[in-house]
Amino acid sequence: MKRALSVFFKGVGMGAADAVPGVSGGTIAFVTGIYEELIDTIKRFGPSAIGVWRKDGFKALWQHLNLAFLLPLVIGIFASLITVAHLVTWLMGTQPLLLNAFFFGLVVCSGVIVARRITEFKIGYLIWLALGVVLASKLPSLLPAASDASWVLVAGGAIAISAMLLPGVSGSFLLLTMGLYGTVMTGIKSFDVQLILLFGSGCAIGLFTFSRLLSWLFRHHHTATLMLLTGFILGSLPVLWPWRTITDYRIGPKGEQVPLDYQFMTPDTYTSVTGEPAQLWVAIAVMLAGILLVWFAGERSSSDDSSKNSRKEQEHE
Repeated sequence: MKRALSVFFKGVGMGAADAVPGVSGGTIAFVTGIYEELIDTIKRFGPSAIGVWRKDGFKALWQHLNLAFLLPLVIGIFASLITVAHLVTWLMGTQPLLLNAFFFGLVVCSGVIVARRITEFKIGYLIWLALGVVLASKLPSLLPAASDASWVLVAGGAIAISAMLLPGVSGSFLLLTMGLYGTVMTGIKSFDVQLILLFGSGCAIGLFTFSRLLSWLFRHHHTATLMLLTGFILGSLPVLWPWRTITDYRIGPKGEQVPLDYQFMTPDTYTSVTGEPAQLWVAIAVMLAGILLVWFAGERSSSDDSSKNSRKEQEHE
């Protein structure tokens, strides 16, 4: 029960992060120590699951699909999207600078936590780090603007969920770049069944294909994959810098402004250029709150991992 409750709240954190363009639920999963288990669990859904059910029954299927972990996580994500995400999207409209400051601190510390899990280093791994930075920063500008066609919602779901599995790559931001963010969020809030089914089917396609690729990478190139993910996290930081203005954008299919490039400024320059208060000390305070939140979550996750490893060693003995 304690494990299920812990996983549920980690799902709540993932759902809240996924609602914000620029933040990835995968980052929360990684920092809280459930990332690789999540990828491995998603990968188990497929033809092999049917074989397990036919041969050994429902109990074996439950264990094979790791549903004791997955169900509390999914419930937490959806509970967050219905509740916490409303607060987060409201803050995006009323206090975007402070919200970005909080998530900037959160993502900075996430990069440190992920980097600490790299136990070996070779110069060649820097290529993977650089690749992650470049992909995270350039991918949004490479995606085309979406249309209103139904297949676009399916494709958008597949792209967004694949990005959400990557720490540092925001599925919400990619939806915003494609001009689908407002449509999807409005549809979820109003419970538009047709939209949810189309978008959900795309998510399912993305989950069951991309998770297998990530699982393979972790098995065969673990350290290089960690470097790549660290690069993704670092590459996402500019999008969350609190003191910035949009310098390039395009108009989405519903007339919304889709940002493509920003001018990044110091707090003083931000005030002189925009005429808006920089809220420097409040921004620093919420930035530190984001750093501390992730740090303690990461430290607790490391402690849990150590406890699990100790129990496994005792069992083998």
